[in-house]
Amino acid sequence: MLNRPAYANETYLDFTRPEHADAQRSALAGVRAEFGRTYGIWIGGKQEAGAHGTFASVNPSATGEVIGHFAAASADQARRALAAAWDAFREWQYVPAETRAGIIFRAADIVRRRRMEINAWMISEAGKNYLEADADTCEGIDFLEYYAHEALRYDRGMKVIDSWGDLNRTHYIPIGAGVSISPWNFPFAITLGMAAAPIVAGNTVVAKPSPDTPMMAHLIREIFDEAGLPAGVFNLVTGDNLEVGETLTTDPATRFINFTGSLGVGLHIAEVAAKAGPDTRFLKRVVAELGGKNAVVVDADADLEAAATGIVQAAFGFQGQKCSAASRVVAHAAVYDRLLELVVAKTETLAIGDAKDNFAAGPVVNQKAVDKIMHYIGIGKTEGRLVTGGSREGTPADGHYIRPTVFADVAPDARIAQEEIFGPVTAFIKAKDLDDALRIANGTRFGLTGGFFSNNPAHVDRAMREFHVGNLYINRKNTGALVGAQPFGGFNLSGTDSKAGGADYLLCFLQAKSITERPVLAEPVLPGFRFTKS
Repeated sequence: MLNRPAYANETYLDFTRPEHADAQRSALAGVRAEFGRTYGIWIGGKQEAGAHGTFASVNPSATGEVIGHFAAASADQARRALAAAWDAFREWQYVPAETRAGIIFRAADIVRRRRMEINAWMISEAGKNYLEADADTCEGIDFLEYYAHEALRYDRGMKVIDSWGDLNRTHYIPIGAGVSISPWNFPFAITLGMAAAPIVAGNTVVAKPSPDTPMMAHLIREIFDEAGLPAGVFNLVTGDNLEVGETLTTDPATRFINFTGSLGVGLHIAEVAAKAGPDTRFLKRVVAELGGKNAVVVDADADLEAAATGIVQAAFGFQGQKCSAASRVVAHAAVYDRLLELVVAKTETLAIGDAKDNFAAGPVVNQKAVDKIMHYIGIGKTEGRLVTGGSREGTPADGHYIRPTVFADVAPDARIAQEEIFGPVTAFIKAKDLDDALRIANGTRFGLTGGFFSNNPAHVDRAMREFHVGNLYINRKNTGALVGAQPFGGFNLSGTDSKAGGADYLLCFLQAKSITERPVLAEPVLPGFRFTKS
């Protein structure tokens, strides 16, 4: 029997304390000495070179620095990784839940031991400051701990009753080998959670991380290996999103697709996963967490200081590169001007610079993101009033920096109020009253997170009922969901609402098998019916 403490969220480090900041700087020096190495792909526990050579992962804070060179896998290698996952599944599916959970618990302990190192790689490869990186690492620990506990709970099966002399039981079994395609914005936590959940439930995985943050996936592979995960249960392929990703999602042998990313790619995956062919043997499970156009609604009697702080944290934390970010502010007309003034003042205090030096505002992920965000800023200048930011002026020249940007007087149907920008841009929209504010807040194709600031209990009650999002936050920022506390997933085109970090999540990778056993020589008890003995 596993002797593990009850689940609790990992606590973030306070980097205002010199001992924590010094330890993080020391870890950064250590990983920077490892920059530039070459990494392969992993199929069935063996490392291979990429059939298409390598690609570089660069530091978005200083683009002349190469984090590493990573194997560019081919379609054939992707298919072989999937075959290796199925080979491993034959035994892994029957490994007792306690054994599987024990491996995942050990992985959590390894992450704790390597915490500063993991943070340092993330600061370097993703451009996160110290706290954002540590929160990402802590969430990874939380996913491991929570899902391992959940696997033990599901191992007890579904509660059923016996009937008419029969003994009934329903237990959960894994579904097979699948694919986890993870994003760059939470490159450790999401990549780890999207693999650990199906694995601890008895499935096997081919992980395809973003080309922008492949180092984080290699750390996860090392952690699983050290924890004792058998070869082939976790396979890692890096490379082109189109060739490798498309191969894995369309292959008829892919049992499930666990995807976090953009709306367009998610819709494409849902479409190709639904297509059946002559080799189809099952309906592919698709678990999709997509985008958001999240609104923070500020009521007439809200605490404006708290609202402004929450808005700036949610809009510009990690440069707005969170699907949960506050990209719209819907403010009651009575407080609109004062709230805007407070938000702009707080935004302009955000210092911009290299993530390794722990600046509040770091870079966006790559040049493609810079081009997209600046394009939307150009659109915003025609749709609203630019109040602050809106340029790259005054930022370091050797990184992907954009000044935190606030637009005011934006119409609810403007493009910058409807389309996901995924950068440090937020749009202020004025509402006449609460009815108007809720109408505007619900007026997009998305439904991921929302924030609502009010001191009116009746208005809070309305928001709880009528604000249609998967994660609603009252009088606090609308980012930073905690595993086990705020299960995360959105409505409408924000995804399948699979609620990562929630009690239902492992069901995405399990199927219920009902077994009825009639004891030998027992006579059935059927209402209104009796066998006659000859």
